[in-house]
Amino acid sequence: MTARLVNLAAVACTAALLWAGSSAAQTFSDAFAGFGSNSAEPIEIEATELQVEDKTNSATFVGDVVVSQGDTQLKTQRLRVFYDGQPGGNVQQQISRLEAQGRVFISAKDQTATGDQASFDMNRQVMVMTGREVVLSQGPNVVVGNKLTVDLKTGKADLEAPSSGRVRVLIQPNSVGNGQ
Repeated sequence: MTARLVNLAAVACTAALLWAGSSAAQTFSDAFAGFGSNSAEPIEIEATELQVEDKTNSATFVGDVVVSQGDTQLKTQRLRVFYDGQPGGNVQQQISRLEAQGRVFISAKDQTATGDQASFDMNRQVMVMTGREVVLSQGPNVVVGNKLTVDLKTGKADLEAPSSGRVRVLIQPNSVGNGQ
């Protein structure tokens, strides 16, 4: 049976301590709003190798991939980018989905998330990160499970535990309200 943290916001004490901090603090979903959702900021991608597949409207970046947009950065070993539009057509094609594999690390300001795979669906505005351990942290506070689903429009976050385990939360005393 899978233990489930149905809505981090519903667990008011934990969520408030871990992600809110203060009314002006940035939430997890704000920080990781998905690459491509902020059209004012360019997306920069670096990798050892790039393979473009026009017929499938995709590109695959391999080897120490680093993706940056504004304050958000993603690092992984393999990233597949899917885009909308006609193959070989409009240069202004929109990214529709990102799929990262191979020890995924996402950071934004003082928040980080790590897992084995992650996908961003830009059209639905949903991020899913999975792995043996999915670790979320903000400052000294940590939440651990094995599947994280974030609705980037509503801020709802579901964190599931492994079938043989439980979701774990570590909140450091006095870490909230002190700028951390």
